[in-house]
Amino acid sequence: MEKTPQIADTFGRRFPYLRLSLTDICNFRCSYCLPDGYKKTGCESFLSRDEILRLVRAFSGMGVWKIRLTGGEPTIRPDFIEIARDISGIHGIEKLAFTTNGYKLPERAKEYYEAGLSAINISIDSLNPRQFEAITGHDRLAEIMDGMNECFRVGFKTVKINTVLLRGMNDDEIDDFVDFVADKPVSLRFIELMRTGENGDYFSAHHLSGIHVTQRLLERGWSINPRSEGAGPAVEFSHEKSLGTIGLIAPYAKDFCKTCNRLRVSAKGNLHLCLFGEGGYPLRDLLQRDDQCQDLQDKIMNLMNFKKSSHFLHDGDTGATPHLASIGG
Repeated sequence: MEKTPQIADTFGRRFPYLRLSLTDICNFRCSYCLPDGYKKTGCESFLSRDEILRLVRAFSGMGVWKIRLTGGEPTIRPDFIEIARDISGIHGIEKLAFTTNGYKLPERAKEYYEAGLSAINISIDSLNPRQFEAITGHDRLAEIMDGMNECFRVGFKTVKINTVLLRGMNDDEIDDFVDFVADKPVSLRFIELMRTGENGDYFSAHHLSGIHVTQRLLERGWSINPRSEGAGPAVEFSHEKSLGTIGLIAPYAKDFCKTCNRLRVSAKGNLHLCLFGEGGYPLRDLLQRDDQCQDLQDKIMNLMNFKKSSHFLHDGDTGATPHLASIGG
């Protein structure tokens, strides 16, 4: 049974959901995130398994029941399976999910599921193999599709697809994606391209408003679903003739931040109150011993006083986020 989250901000929003980055490193070169590939920025020291366990235990003790493992690409951490197994055994964690680019997913899906991961988001930005390679830098679309099917086979309870909307690159595939989910038990999420510190020119060239998706879905007879408890920011659509559903994550839409329900911790242990905030608050000094849990929880609760009502993307303020791989998107 889901817990009542104790973490709240000054605007009455509660936070049952933590996105935990395991690494900044990614092995893909997506044009909207790391077009030149991952570049080291000095000594890399990501949270250890012990630090991660202490962190998750503290959040669980404050009513967080959903954890999503992110990156970078989280599955390239050598101890990814061990971390998942550790977290899935923590009392109070009802849902353990992860977001992946699908690298080696066909052979690893069963291992992920058996480690306690029950929900997966797979990034697929084009259904055209050539365009997929142009966007990601890898000719792996067929492999990733096989991996998605393997997830169905091994028993994943939730399979989602993340598709970043890119004007001039995949906006002609909206109907193809809608048709793609018609016979699959998946939720496909169209995600508006977000401006970050390093992608200003790219954003100007390729940003497409989510309004285009909404209009097309309504034209095709899709309906907007009521928002469920604990759901993320996506507006969900369904159609009586489609097995799958469509979601739209549109951060530039009015009142997008009104239903914010997640916090983020970077791979180096910084708490980010907003994806586009002015930086993170370090927690790592309170992750060194088991007897620091109460101090850690107190610090997290106090930091919630600094969470703002909204991001400031409309003002061109992207905060301190250089690219989405830096704190897990």
